[in-house]
Amino acid sequence: MAEILQKDGTWVFDGDALRLTPGRDKNVGLLRRTLGELVVPLGALAGISFEQGRKSGRLRLRLRDGADPLLQATGGRLTEPHDPYQLVVEPDRYGVAEYFAEEVRNALLLDQVPAGPVTGYLLPGPAVPLSAAAGDATASFDGERVRLEWNWKTEDAKAAAGTRVLPVEDILAVEWQPAAGLENGYLRFTVRNAPTKQPPKYDPNAVELWGFKKDPLMALVAAAVQARLPHPSAPAALSAPAPADAAPLPGPRPVPAEDDHDALLRRLRELGELHRSGVLTDDEFTMAKQAVLKRMQ
Repeated sequence: MAEILQKDGTWVFDGDALRLTPGRDKNVGLLRRTLGELVVPLGALAGISFEQGRKSGRLRLRLRDGADPLLQATGGRLTEPHDPYQLVVEPDRYGVAEYFAEEVRNALLLDQVPAGPVTGYLLPGPAVPLSAAAGDATASFDGERVRLEWNWKTEDAKAAAGTRVLPVEDILAVEWQPAAGLENGYLRFTVRNAPTKQPPKYDPNAVELWGFKKDPLMALVAAAVQARLPHPSAPAALSAPAPADAAPLPGPRPVPAEDDHDALLRRLRELGELHRSGVLTDDEFTMAKQAVLKRMQ
């Protein structure tokens, strides 16, 4: 097990998953504190990096495309204080950070985790029910419906229709955009049979954001909804409901135990070749071989 403790948070890796716990330092963003502890399965990772700096370093996780509904809904626009996949590392812990990153890389190599995109979410998204108040509305989501309640700052034409309730089955897409410079941000829902190109200020299916402290919490609402929408990379046949009289699809064929054993033997041979060619050091080869032998027991 590898572990690194910092004021910014604590990351623990047990070989199968990373447990990311935000710290209590004042510089930890509100979104991270509200999201709480996050468990990332190894199979959701595309890579890890550690960058040293004069005053501090950064551990960064790179997730596979489509693995996390939070990243899907925010489009990679979360800034550093709110990004749960970055950890600020103090200079006296650089050695620990490098060791931590190497442990994760070795596990990715051993498990042969592909770096490509996935066709289904590997993280569940924020827990529901949840609610966030920012900009011109309070957005709530109970897992089935989004509720937008306007406040006194809402444009009159938008607020005139009253509270907006959107069943999740009517939502085609969700997007969160932070305020940047003179441009306001938004939380916008694309609703079936109600296309709109209106600015968020006038769009009854959008919350306008002005760059205040609580704006990032709207990203959690976006992620919770995104987790319940069809995955954007899922095959069309899996996204569309099957006809009532359609024959059930055959399930995956069970893999015989001897096939598992043969696969592990092949993996041992591959590790031996990597070791002889110099790709793996003696310590890396020993660790990887022990892990495979443990699975064969």
